[in-house]
Formats: sequence, structure tokens, C-alpha cells
Amino acid sequence: MVPAIFGLSGLTLTDDERAFFRDADPAGYIVFGRNVESRDQLRALTDDLKAIHGRDHLYICIDQEGGRVARMKPPVWPAYPAGEAFDRLYGIAPASAIEAVRANAEALGLDLAEVGITADCYPSLDLRQPGAHDVIGDRAFGFEPMRVAALGRAALAGLARAGVVGCIKHMPGHGRAMADSHKELPTVTASAEELELDLQPFRALADAPVGMTAHVRYTAWDDELPGTLSPFVVGEVIRKRIGFSGLLLTDDLDMEALAGSVPERAARALAAGCDIALNCWAKMDDMVGIASALPDMSEETGQRLQRALTATGVGGEAGDRAELVARRDALLAQGVA
Repeated sequence: MVPAIFGLSGLTLTDDERAFFRDADPAGYIVFGRNVESRDQLRALTDDLKAIHGRDHLYICIDQEGGRVARMKPPVWPAYPAGEAFDRLYGIAPASAIEAVRANAEALGLDLAEVGITADCYPSLDLRQPGAHDVIGDRAFGFEPMRVAALGRAALAGLARAGVVGCIKHMPGHGRAMADSHKELPTVTASAEELELDLQPFRALADAPVGMTAHVRYTAWDDELPGTLSPFVVGEVIRKRIGFSGLLLTDDLDMEALAGSVPERAARALAAGCDIALNCWAKMDDMVGIASALPDMSEETGQRLQRALTATGVGGEAGDRAELVARRDALLAQGVA
């Protein structure tokens, strides 16, 4: 199995994609807006992916946070609020905010599970920082570490009740970045002592099954390499100081924060200690190059992937989506001035 997650070019698989995916056997797939049209179409696409591999428990993920980060959009799917709404409520009624996040994530997870998506690249545990670039901004659950951790844990729990696994991101923290890592490499010059604040939400949720790195350079830890490609940041900061032992995905390797070809980036990320290379844009040359550049999935990564997949499609006694949304909205109304 290739330790990579690949994107898809359109609403259905091409013949070339089908043949390549069958041969490469990647760890999973990621869905974007270009792959989404209707419930029936999206379910057929995810069923097709599962049929290629002959397994129902396949890692198929999406960026569906709510707010401005949503690949499944109205009018087919409902809109969900960004993290800022729950942060605002927490300032008034913490228990209500936690329950609102849980209900929101469960409803969102039910939307994903209905169309065969098993994983969500959510929640963000980045701390919102005054004056930083708004690439995080209102996506964050707030400024205060334990508030972010409490709301993040509730989001993971809600997704899990719907049978969807969440992913904490962007380790070890993207909130201080003064640039958008989609466009350039941000450099954070905060001291190691200051950065301890950023680690706290991730440390509190270090038992999460899946996490994602940040394409950010932290001069206190590595003054040359971005976190995704830094053996020190991955090995010392994420694995040891945070204590994260789950499946570690890179952020999208196509982002302009990283230098070199996409296959080279993938190889360097795995050499630094990441488990899975995330390649979103479905460029066949890049995907073939990644499959050639990467070693077979290690036994340790395979075990982490299996743990992440264990609960997908299972869930608890999931609630009714309309009731969950009504409960969320009633709770959020407490935070409206």
C-alpha cells in the first residue's frame, strides 16, 4: 500500500485513475468541490473507490469544517457555522458551547456518512492570534488553549457518533502565521516558550486517531525547514512534546509553502516522520511520481491507519439530523448579542 492520499479529477473516475488506483493501492482519497454535485453522484463515487479496493472501511476524507471551508455546499447540503460561533458562545456558557459543537459535528458527520465519506479534516486546534493572517481566523475555536481543546474534543466526539473520524490540525500550530501557506512559506519567530501555548490544545487531544501537519517554519525549532519536512518538528515536537501517536498526515503537498517537485516533497515528508503524504489535486504525473518515490507503507503506519478506520461507518446511536441542528441553533442563539 502506498502511504499517500490522492485527489480525484472529477465527478466520476477516469479509466486512467481507476487503473492507477487499483495498482498503487493508496491509503485513501480526498474529495473536493470539483468531485461534488449531488448525493447520488457522490455516493456512487465513493462506492466506486471502495469497490476498487474491495473494502468498505476506506479512508475517504474531505475538508468540511463549516463557514468558508466547506466542499459540500448549499443548496444540496446545509451550511454549517465556523468555529468562531462556538467560541463566542463559550464566553457566555461553556457547557452550552460544548454541546452545540458536539451536535453540529454529529449533524455534519451524518451528511458525510450518507455519501460514503469516512473522515473529515476537522477540527482545527490552531489558536487564533491577533494580527495574524486570516487563513485561520474565524475557523479557530478561539484564543485560549483549553477552550480550543474542549471544543475540539466535542467536535471529534460528534463526528465519531456519526461514524466519521476527525483529524486535528495543523500541528504544531498555524495560528501565528503571518502568511497563507497555500501561497508562501510562513515563518514564525516566536520563542520556544511562547510556542508552548500553541502546543497545549494538541497535547490535550494527543489521543486523537488522526492529525495533520502545518507547512510553517518555526525558527525556535528549525530555522530552515517547514514543520512538515522537519525531522525535529515531527519527531521531537509532534511525537514527543505533544505526545501524538496517531496517523500523521501532511497538509496538501501542492501548497506553495513547499519547494521541490511534489514527489520530492512527499519523500521528504515521510523521511521526516510523517505517515501519509496528502496530494490533493489529482495530477496524474504527480500521483505516479509519489507512488514511485515512496516506500511501501510501514507496519507502524498500517496499524495507525487501521486504528483510525476502526470506528468509521459504525458510530453510536446517532441522532436525527434535524433535531441536532435545532439543538445547535437553540444553543447558539444564547451567544447572539
